[in-house]
Order: sequence, then structure tokens, then C-alpha cells
Amino acid sequence: MRVKSVRKGYFYERKSKKNFNRQPFSSAPRTPHLFIYLSSRVAPVPEGTVGNTAGNLYNGGMFCEYGGKVYFANPYDDNALYVMDTDGSHMKKLIATSVSHICAGGKYLFYFQNTSSGTAGLGYLFSSHSLCRAQLNGRHITSLSKEVIYNMQLIDNYLYYQCAGTDGPRFYRQKISAKEPELLERISADFSCALPDGTVYYAGNNTNHYLYRYDTHSGSTSTAWQGDLWYPVYDNGYIYYLDVANNYRLCRYSLSADEIEVLTNDRVDCFNLTGNYVYYQKNSTENPALIRMQKDGSSPVILMDGNYTHISVAGDYVYFAAFENGYPLYRVADGYDYPEVFQAASDAAFEAQK
Repeated sequence: MRVKSVRKGYFYERKSKKNFNRQPFSSAPRTPHLFIYLSSRVAPVPEGTVGNTAGNLYNGGMFCEYGGKVYFANPYDDNALYVMDTDGSHMKKLIATSVSHICAGGKYLFYFQNTSSGTAGLGYLFSSHSLCRAQLNGRHITSLSKEVIYNMQLIDNYLYYQCAGTDGPRFYRQKISAKEPELLERISADFSCALPDGTVYYAGNNTNHYLYRYDTHSGSTSTAWQGDLWYPVYDNGYIYYLDVANNYRLCRYSLSADEIEVLTNDRVDCFNLTGNYVYYQKNSTENPALIRMQKDGSSPVILMDGNYTHISVAGDYVYFAAFENGYPLYRVADGYDYPEVFQAASDAAFEAQK
């Protein structure tokens, strides 16, 4: 039997009613090395993990839905990282730094930090630019790279990202537990369009704008289609893309039938997909607008006049922001016609800054 005397700082181990052994007392765990190892070990993510949708990442990765939660960069709080339920309730600030390219998988969040801050989760301070890993609750932040990241995707237990080097663009692969990245090629590539089976579709950006297919398991690359495209998004056998040769109109290409469908002749700044619809920003000097249409290009509806950006899909909502300042932040229920200012994000930022 052990009895602790807090004031004197000793354990007394009772051997009998009359005899005591006096031992030094410590509040530390009896197996401290095992505890430190287990708490610092990076758990692998489930097989088939893709960190975010291609449509969200092409729009800056400002929103990411994962595990029944939505993680997002709140424009009312300098794009600090917040979390909420999929309906927008129970909003909470996680990390005070300005973030983008949010991905999630397993027990972790991954994001690009754009600014320095002294208050992030547990109060860590990083330099202005950093590729970071954090737990889903915003704690235990680790800097994985100090490079300036242009795009990023989480595929299984690897991060794929592009950054600029002094001798041109570089494309890296880095294990989520590693400190040093692996240089794949000195090319400009964007692996946002990743599938759970390890396939990646990406547009060429060096000598052409073909559609390429990359196998993350074998490391092999093949030409999927000799098109002229940008921002490929895979959905149900189609590649949705911006047609570079034709004023960035929005089209889709059937991988099986080898056929192109023009969805709109509008010049498109950005777009995203939901289960049944395409949302896009029409580029126009006279009548710019945010528009929703069916995936085959039919039934276009103007949701709001003006210029908007960061079209993001999370839960049952589509979020988008005013182009000039990144706010107001709006949302509209998928398939509905009446967007509204997402006031809850502004209110949460006000409360967090008190």
C-alpha cells in the first residue's frame, strides 16, 4: 500500500501496520520515454485518403469538410483557421495564423501558413511562411517546410506540393511524418485532382496543356488526353476543365467516349462542383455574375451579380467571397437560389477577438 505525503514530497510504502519505507516522490509518469514516444509519433492516415476536393483546392483550399466538421479560413479574422459543424453551427477558432490550402486526413490537418502569429492553438510561433501539420483540434503544430507553397494535396501518407525555387518551379513529395521532402521533378504541376485509388489527373504547364495521368503507387506518368486545358476536375467519368484555347470557357471531356461537351461559352474565372451542379464565376466587364447550372450545362441561373472568388463546397452549402477584399463571405444551400451573407463567421470572429 502506498500513501502520498504531498507536503513533504515523499511516498510511504506500507509493509506492515508498524513499518514504512520512505521513497522519493515524483509526479512524472513511471515510463516517461514511452509517453514521449507515443505522443510524438505521427499516426498514418487511412488508405485512400485524399485531403480535399480538387474544386476546393483550385479555389485556394479555404474550406475543407472532414469527419462531420468543416475547417475553413475565416476572412473576417484574417483567414485564421476555424472549425464548425456542417450546418455552420458550433463555430470555434482553432489557429490564429492566416491559412490556405487546407487538407485533412486521419488525425491531422495540413495547411499553408501565410503569416506569422504568436497565438496558434497552444501558442506556437512560426515564421511568415510554413507548410504545417496540426491535430484536428488545432494542437501540436509542426512546421514541415518553410517553402512558399503554390498548391498542395494530401494523398494517403504523402503531401504533394509545388513551390518556387531560385532555378524555377519545383515539385515535391513529402511523408506526413518527415522533415525533409523528396524532389520529384523541376516542373510546374498541381496534384489537386486526386482520386482515392491513387490516380492523379493534372494539366501540363511546361510545353503544353495536355491532360496527364499520374500513378502515385508506381510513380509513372502517361498522357490521358492531348487537350488544351486548365484546372481539371474528375467527376463520374468526366474531366471538367477550363478550355485555354477558347477564352477559358467551361467544358467537360468524357474519358470513355473521348468526346468534348461545351457547358458554357462564358469566360470563367473559377468553378466548383457539387453532386448535381456546377457553380462558376462569369468573367465580364459589363455583367459579371456567379452562376449555377446543371452538370450538362443546362438550366443556368444567375445567383448574384458581381465578381466573386473562392467558390467552395462543404456540407450542404456552397461558399463564396467578394473578389475585392475576400469578404463579405456568402453561402447558399446547394440547389437553392438565394445566397446570404454568412453572418455566423463574422460573429465568431468578433467574439474571438474580444
